[in-house]
Amino acid sequence: MVDDVVRLPEQGPEAGLDRYREDRSRMRIVLVGPGRAGQSVAIAASGAGHEIVAIAARDADQAYGIARRLDAAALQVGEPIPAVDLVIVAVSDAAIEEVAGQVAPIARNAAAGAVHLSGAVSVEALEPFAEQGLSIGSLHPLQTMPTPDRGARALAGAWMAVTAHEPLRTELNRFAISLGGIPFDLADSDRTAYHAAAAAAANVPIASLVIAERLMTATGVPFDAVRPLVDAIVENAFDAGPIASLTGPIARGDTDTVAAQIEAVRATAPDLADAFEAMMEATARVAAVRGGEDTS
Repeated sequence: MVDDVVRLPEQGPEAGLDRYREDRSRMRIVLVGPGRAGQSVAIAASGAGHEIVAIAARDADQAYGIARRLDAAALQVGEPIPAVDLVIVAVSDAAIEEVAGQVAPIARNAAAGAVHLSGAVSVEALEPFAEQGLSIGSLHPLQTMPTPDRGARALAGAWMAVTAHEPLRTELNRFAISLGGIPFDLADSDRTAYHAAAAAAANVPIASLVIAERLMTATGVPFDAVRPLVDAIVENAFDAGPIASLTGPIARGDTDTVAAQIEAVRATAPDLADAFEAMMEATARVAAVRGGEDTS
């Protein structure tokens, strides 16, 4: 279990690597994986005063652009890394364990800790680093990062899930705060449910908006017309709670109107009709939870 592998070596790394030096506000970091999330965190970290020492990719050319921007070395995964405090593994979920196995042996005497940025993958995927004496953990920004620059800006104010044991936990909390984030503890065993919640909050609404955009366009109504509605729904959900904020025909139990809506979608956007109907069914289950009290 992760409780058994998240640890620091009994003797810290060589001089210059120990993250418990006096200047704890500035970390030396190697980023492995210059994707959108990795670049976003690297840009934000650099702006916060941390030093991005190197950026590694499967092909060093993939890292060159962002490395040049941040005055860092561009490396190929597997090449020796400079002395750093933290290795951030920012590759796809499926590649974390493989990349950890490639990087861990060369990080043995060059880094104090290693983390990944995934919200779904267990910290145990970084076990190769733990076997080399590094402390391991995870830092997951609960934020969308559509481009590196927009992602870096969006990290300010974002909640960030920290999974690690002391003293790495404290260091990740400090790091998150330095990025403008709000750190919170997340047990490794809760990651899948947590990530499902994040998907429900971030992905499902996008699917709903895709349907709304198609139907609005088909009826000649600008998509922007729904923006105040969406903004109000989100505000109400956080002020009064999601269930209490449900309004409309499903909340009222107006099944005839809902059936007419489904038929209208089948006529206007038949490829989206099944998805719309499934969303209505899911919403009806929520309405059943709240008792269908709404009359708006």
